[in-house]
Amino acid sequence: MDSESVSQLVERLQALCLERGLTVATAESCTGGLIAKLITDVAGSSGYFLGGIVSYSNEAKIGLLGVREEELAAHGAVSAQVARSMAMGARHRVGADLAVSVTGIAGPGGGGAAKPVGLAYVAVADAAGADVRRFLWSGDRVDVREAAARAALELLIERVSSRPGEA
Repeated sequence: MDSESVSQLVERLQALCLERGLTVATAESCTGGLIAKLITDVAGSSGYFLGGIVSYSNEAKIGLLGVREEELAAHGAVSAQVARSMAMGARHRVGADLAVSVTGIAGPGGGGAAKPVGLAYVAVADAAGADVRRFLWSGDRVDVREAAARAALELLIERVSSRPGEA
């Protein structure tokens, strides 16, 4: 499948956000700041990107994003519930119109039968609520992180595009 390059995705996200006057924040775990890096690689990102939080540990998810300890205990860090809370927490803490989050297992270790290496949850949140998608990618650590970052950008574009015209 031949698709847009990551830089083209970022350029499209930027154009949509600037046109609609929307701001974006990120909450990243397994991608370690890659989404924020990709966004800020494109000149003009300061017009819509407010910032990102890398919350690799559970303590950071709790302290920086407001993820509930009970939620982590019940579902684990790599779950739809935590991805949703991360996105909502980033949106509120950074003060953005939209936020995207990623939590997953990039490998090579850390996976198991229930949560294999390559599993990731990507969530996007705005004032209307949050949407979470589950993905399972193959490949090495770099492949999984890049796929997760791409999915996050695509989900942001989808959410911005589906919003009623705001300008």
